[in-house]
Amino acid sequence: QVQLVESGGGLVQAGGSLRLSCAASGNTFSTYVMGWFRQAPGKEREFVAAIGWSASSAYYASSVKGRFTISRDNAKNTVYLQMNSLQPEDTAIFYCAAGRVLTTTPRGEHFGSWGQGTQVTVSS
Repeated sequence: QVQLVESGGGLVQAGGSLRLSCAASGNTFSTYVMGWFRQAPGKEREFVAAIGWSASSAYYASSVKGRFTISRDNAKNTVYLQMNSLQPEDTAIFYCAAGRVLTTTPRGEHFGSWGQGTQVTVSS
């Protein structure tokens, strides 16, 4: 399995932006499908975005489409989540995940490796 470490979370005002990063260990990063999930207090974990190993395909939750962009740099073993127009309802712990299968409706069970999470708080 790959080890994942997220960074870039923090406190931002509504309408602001943040970029999350997820650094992966090892030399097989380019073979993994990468995803971002989030979990708000009192809510279940939900899918945010996922990207294929070659970055040619990416999928987003409807709640973030047009505001968030997932990207990856295989040379740096890193996946990113650019978040724009943040709203208070985006407040959550964001988790990076690695898996082997990319589907049009990614679910947590498609991913076998997870990071520890990074807190994103959006104030109104």
